[in-house]
Amino acid sequence: MPGSSGTGAVTRSTLRQQIADALRDEVLAGRLQPGQEFTVKEIAEQYGVSATPVREALVDLSAQGLLEADQHRGFRVHEYSVEDFRGMIEARSLIIEGMFLALDEGRQGFKNPEDPRIAAAVAGVRRRGEEAQRAAAAGDLTVLIGYDLRFWRELSSLFGNPYLADFLHRLRLQSWVCLVQHLRRLSELRGHLWAGHRELVDALYHRDTTAARSLLDAYNAHSIALIERLAAE
Repeated sequence: MPGSSGTGAVTRSTLRQQIADALRDEVLAGRLQPGQEFTVKEIAEQYGVSATPVREALVDLSAQGLLEADQHRGFRVHEYSVEDFRGMIEARSLIIEGMFLALDEGRQGFKNPEDPRIAAAVAGVRRRGEEAQRAAAAGDLTVLIGYDLRFWRELSSLFGNPYLADFLHRLRLQSWVCLVQHLRRLSELRGHLWAGHRELVDALYHRDTTAARSLLDAYNAHSIALIERLAAE
């Protein structure tokens, strides 16, 4: 029946996303290590599901740059280098600079800060930033990553270009996967994690892109110095 077929497709699609989300969280938590290999069958058995949604989820994660597909050996967690991280920072900076230029020229985002809808959206982003800052201060990497990704996703959506927002989200996810490979080796993370989220959204809300650029320059310099030091150790 058409209805049954549609329901099955929706269920498989939902399961596919759930598996992809779960595996992504495993990578970010460091439980799936860089270079670690696994097969569709192993993951399907682990989650007690059929192979099809698992294969689709793994292909999705490969497209996002989190996994690598090997035709004969299954999949493995992608291992990023320090040079990869520098490239991610450069790409992120180019995207964000484009958003800032649009803001400077009044073409996108925050067009009317007094608009109640804009104010409400900014307040939501600020709350995500405050939670991210608390997690960073406490050295809670898992909580920080979750709020940081939501913060940037919601902040970039205010600029009105969903394609840029999606690309930036992908880059930030890859950046965290790269950082996690090094940060998880530290027993104490307090004092090592950037926590300028609230200051950044406040600067943008007041259209102060000079202050926002300064914050991001400091953030990028901090991140690169940190990963270079950890990689050297």
